[in-house]
Amino acid sequence: MQQPTNGCSQHNGASEDHLHASSSNQQNGTTDMTGDNNVAVNGELVPKTMGKTDQDIVRLIGQHLKTIGLNRTADLLMQESGCRLDHPAAAKFRQHVMDGDWNKADNDLNELKSLLESSSQRLNEMKFLLLEQKYLEFLEDGRLYDALHVLRNELTPLQHNTDKVHQLSSFMMCSGKEDLMSRANWSGKGHKSRTLLMDRLQEFLPPTIMLPPRRLHTLLTQAVELQKDRCPYHNTKSEENLDTISLLVDHHCSRDQFPCETTQVLNDHCDEVWYCRFSPDGTKLATGSKDTTVMIWDVDPDTMSCHHRKTLDGHSYGVAYLAWSPDSSHLIACGPEDCPELWLWNVDTDELRVKMHHSPEDSLTACSWHRDGSKFVTGGIRGQFYQCDLEGNVLDSWEGVRVNCLWCRSDGKTVLAADTHHRVRSYNFDELSDATVLQEDHPVMTFSVNKADRLALLNVATQGVHLWDLRDKCLLRKFQGVTQGHFTIHSCFGGANQDFVASGSEDNKVYVWHIKRELPIATLSGHTRTVNCVSWNPVHHHMLASVSDDCTVRIWGPSSSSSSTSPPPAAANFKPGCTPEDSSTSSNGSVWHDMLS
Repeated sequence: MQQPTNGCSQHNGASEDHLHASSSNQQNGTTDMTGDNNVAVNGELVPKTMGKTDQDIVRLIGQHLKTIGLNRTADLLMQESGCRLDHPAAAKFRQHVMDGDWNKADNDLNELKSLLESSSQRLNEMKFLLLEQKYLEFLEDGRLYDALHVLRNELTPLQHNTDKVHQLSSFMMCSGKEDLMSRANWSGKGHKSRTLLMDRLQEFLPPTIMLPPRRLHTLLTQAVELQKDRCPYHNTKSEENLDTISLLVDHHCSRDQFPCETTQVLNDHCDEVWYCRFSPDGTKLATGSKDTTVMIWDVDPDTMSCHHRKTLDGHSYGVAYLAWSPDSSHLIACGPEDCPELWLWNVDTDELRVKMHHSPEDSLTACSWHRDGSKFVTGGIRGQFYQCDLEGNVLDSWEGVRVNCLWCRSDGKTVLAADTHHRVRSYNFDELSDATVLQEDHPVMTFSVNKADRLALLNVATQGVHLWDLRDKCLLRKFQGVTQGHFTIHSCFGGANQDFVASGSEDNKVYVWHIKRELPIATLSGHTRTVNCVSWNPVHHHMLASVSDDCTVRIWGPSSSSSSTSPPPAAANFKPGCTPEDSSTSSNGSVWHDMLS
């Protein structure tokens, strides 16, 4: 009887006469095995009729049972359902591959030829994989003559993947098994390498002939990942291993595990706090203030709290921007728009390594480290744009670029710069090339780029927070809720997979969004004036910091951690001699002015 392509026999393997006979036998006292329409005839099961979806599910379950070694159970399932796991020719092919019977496997391929799509090309690719395994196993066994025969008389005549054939021929010179396995990146003769080979071969076979390997596991993994993707508060590393989760319930993360509550208020600054940034290793927090100090805090991830470590002072213009080196050992501090100086600190030794003052006409208000930590770029809105070494020496400069914000890309060559023409442009100092990456209709106040170097997060004057795709050069999303005028406000990516975006706001709140949702998933209240900057800990993903014109630094964590700490004060406790009235009501000391080049 001809088999349909869904893997089950017509009438599930029974003729109409057979089915009629089984019905009669049941009336004569034969036991119904299933309570439905499965019956036993002469001690054998007559399969029940199922739809295509049920047949697919049975095949998936059968494959999984085989994978975990429940072969008898799988065989009974196939018998009772009337389905077959694989096409007979495909099943025979698999067995011969796993046994290393290469001649029979090659004959099986010829039987499968009519079942392959684009048969000649796929057949050649499958034969090449078989012969490659055969060749390597001969080499491992020391059968050099047989390996040479395969190379000359079987692999080469295929005229497929000539470069690979040349590489395979070089393995003839290997000194032994270990050398061969290392050079060929091969696990050696046996079940493991043949299983990997079979997985690759199955990619060429239609699923109606042979199911893709671990298909049920793949589908379950996709379902779990989709649930995580739709979970607004999912904040743990994505894992393909299903052993750590339950498949019996849908995935759900509680908001209580999200950094939504104040766990600590730091009152050590006595003027507006303009900037904050966690170190790349997550162990330190740096905050910069109008009070001319940079404070370094040690992070305690267990209590979601920070403890004062040291104060770096002497910044007569105030500190409006900070940038950690990739190894978390050095810190650059920049001032507001009228500041011509830049400070480079060695945080480990408290040493002021460089106080860069290139020209009194400069405005060094932005900076970014190259990924190798050997140099950095800095600039400002008066037209300065320098690339410097760790001693503050100017290595390269770009004339006439009025810079609001800078970011070094992961290629080690390209620098992104937001300018006063509402653009973000790329600059390559090695090739002296530049190009526009994106164009906004309003001033780009600040921006940052995610770890994948693909997405850019912009704070745009009067517009709010925008998400751009740097590769496709398109605007992906405009996040709603935040109040953004002309003050300088810094946003950030965050979370275990950088699935979240957080930003300060002129309405004294911190807004948090999922990267795929325009509406905020959390609005954090506590500050009493404009929130200038937000930083998400890159290692301890349940920890968030924000700074404000109210002179405070707030640390945010999950609500479960707040039970072990005393309730935070509603407003800052100011140092003697420092009051809120001493601070200007503007963010970063002044309203940002759009300066034309």
